Amino acid sequence: MRSAMEEQRRRAAHWFRELRDRIVAAFEALEDRGPGDLPPGRFEVTPTERAGDGGGGLMSVMRGGRVFEKVGVNWSEVHGTLAPRAQAAMAARGVPGMESDPRFWASGISLVAHMQNPHAPAVHMNTRMFWTPGAWWFGGGSDLNPCLEYPEDTAHFHDTLRTACAPHGADYYDRFKAWADEYFFIPHRGRPRGVGGIFYDDLNTGEWEPDFAFTRAVGEAFLPAFLPLAEARMTQPFTDADRDAQLIHRGLYAEYNLVYDRGTKFGLETGHNADAVLMSLPPLAKWV
Repeated sequence: MRSAMEEQRRRAAHWFRELRDRIVAAFEALEDRGPGDLPPGRFEVTPTERAGDGGGGLMSVMRGGRVFEKVGVNWSEVHGTLAPRAQAAMAARGVPGMESDPRFWASGISLVAHMQNPHAPAVHMNTRMFWTPGAWWFGGGSDLNPCLEYPEDTAHFHDTLRTACAPHGADYYDRFKAWADEYFFIPHRGRPRGVGGIFYDDLNTGEWEPDFAFTRAVGEAFLPAFLPLAEARMTQPFTDADRDAQLIHRGLYAEYNLVYDRGTKFGLETGHNADAVLMSLPPLAKWV
């Protein structure tokens, strides 16, 4: 018989997988409506395994589509024992019991989309649950990364996230927007990587059901926040200068993910499939 936490972990992993399936279907449907003579893009799905201990997931990547130049929608459920560096990082964050029992379990969905049309914004979304014998928590968020910003697109994205947050905490949107502004800032460039969104981590109010409900709300808000923007911009004419701006902005995105992103560091340190961890990197980028 499962313990209460084992059942909660099962529910979380199942929901992350279900969200992954819905997003993949929605993106392939958008490809069917996309412009141009290319065949509509389809995801290549590869099972992944975590080296050493246990678990794995699905790496789903589409390349060279009508709308998406590259998009990854990954789901994972992994478990095992934290390596010393990851164990030390968790202990430094205040996770109790890491010195005596470094077991962990984690599940989540991670998404990054790089678009064909420079007027369509790149986007990132992640929701996850993490468990150790001494603690559990949720984390995630979503942020928009246009190379050519449209204020109305930024407003729509943030308004959708604000609406999703409102039933779960009066201060959640303002708190987690400020956290995203801080987290997605690139110190060595002195600028953010995009126009923000929300970001949260270590969410444990002591009530698992409300925290899981909020995490589901963040995931559910993604398609309404992003899909209308992608659909509106995918047929917009663009110039060589627009494409150049897009490639330069992608360089900024790659710098952030390789130098600062917590998920990238954790995935590599815990032995997860490197291709799955690095699927966030753009297919082409440029530095000047």
